[in-house]
Amino acid sequence: MNQGIKSNPLALIPFGVFILLFIGSGIITGDFYQMPVLVAVFSAILTALFMNRKTDFNTKVHQLTEGGGHPNIILMVVIFLLAGAFASVAEGVGAVDSTVNLGLSILPENLLLVGLFMICCFISISMGTSTGTIAALAPIGLGIAEQTDIGLALTMGAIVSGSMFGDNLSIISDTTIAAVRTQGTAMKDKFKANFFIVLPAAIITAILFSVLTLEASTAVGEDQNFHLMKVLPYLGVLVFALAGVNVIFVLIGGIIFAGIVGFIIDGLSISKYVTLIGDGFANMQELAMLAILLGGLVELIRQNGGIAFLLQLISTRLSSYKGGELGIAGLVSLVNFSTANNTISIITAGPLAKQMAERFNIDPRRSASLLDIFASSVQGIIPYGAQLLAVAGVAQISPLEITPYCFYPMLIAISGICAITFGLPKFTIQNRS
Repeated sequence: MNQGIKSNPLALIPFGVFILLFIGSGIITGDFYQMPVLVAVFSAILTALFMNRKTDFNTKVHQLTEGGGHPNIILMVVIFLLAGAFASVAEGVGAVDSTVNLGLSILPENLLLVGLFMICCFISISMGTSTGTIAALAPIGLGIAEQTDIGLALTMGAIVSGSMFGDNLSIISDTTIAAVRTQGTAMKDKFKANFFIVLPAAIITAILFSVLTLEASTAVGEDQNFHLMKVLPYLGVLVFALAGVNVIFVLIGGIIFAGIVGFIIDGLSISKYVTLIGDGFANMQELAMLAILLGGLVELIRQNGGIAFLLQLISTRLSSYKGGELGIAGLVSLVNFSTANNTISIITAGPLAKQMAERFNIDPRRSASLLDIFASSVQGIIPYGAQLLAVAGVAQISPLEITPYCFYPMLIAISGICAITFGLPKFTIQNRS
């Protein structure tokens, strides 16, 4: 992917500008809303455009638009817009309140967050997409936080945690497919190796959410009214997601189904229905624009040699088997910090990781698992990644407030490091394809 592009550490300066403005300004001022994220990313883009004098300005603008128009970025934008529309319509017809109240009537308050985490795990492993899972369940998380005394950031952290579980393990996840294909191993073999590494992290995550909500209580009184028919749009979304239906169809179906329920029960008018969809799109416009601009920024950094520098930085400092495994973990982590996309980071780092695995006789199941685990870990904690931006957009809070509660992404990194340190799980070397 980086053939013909020379390594250049200075190419990472725009990324530093973005981090400094977006996160640094919040740390300095104590207000993470002080610097609009679009201003921060656009400042970084301008910095990148005025670097690399060997490339003419028109070419750099083309690189910017090419990166922003990458198929993965546009798909993400479509999912964001549909997720916004579904959330808006579902809330407008009372589906969110009824679903939350049903949950409150069945489960005690101190198990709601654990249940939400586990549902996210099942949905994400079925859909193979963390963003799709977040799109479907973030409004429910918001409703739970509003009707209980469970913190909003904690609730959204549970959703991100469960969503990253399936992103890392699902056999239809693009990250899993990328890891398997770049390392030349079978999907089922990678799943087995990966599962045993991350299972302790999932169990500990569930325990943490349980402990943190032991004293949780309902904030709106004992009477939790719900209309069972209004729960059906979410039930339909969950069923079709578990069946492995494409996330686009799931969200479109959810929008239509929620509208039908509104027409039948509350006499929802066509004009109101259309307005709700439009409001949902509008709520996601900033997030969609941010995804496009970040995609363009990453492409400019890549073209200027920033990604090539990261690849070279790690690969030239290895001297042992464990060093090779740590190198693969560090390589994909650094690339993911720079690209804010775990699939792209695996595709970028994958070929070099395979060379490193062959050099130190690392089993391809192992290298594929390490790629996926550490990419998913970074993706689940960076405040400028799609997952945290999406839940923050629904919750209307800063993604930096949610990051400390993304326990699962943090714990799988610890699990991965422990697996490298103690050489677990143990298995015979697999023949390479």
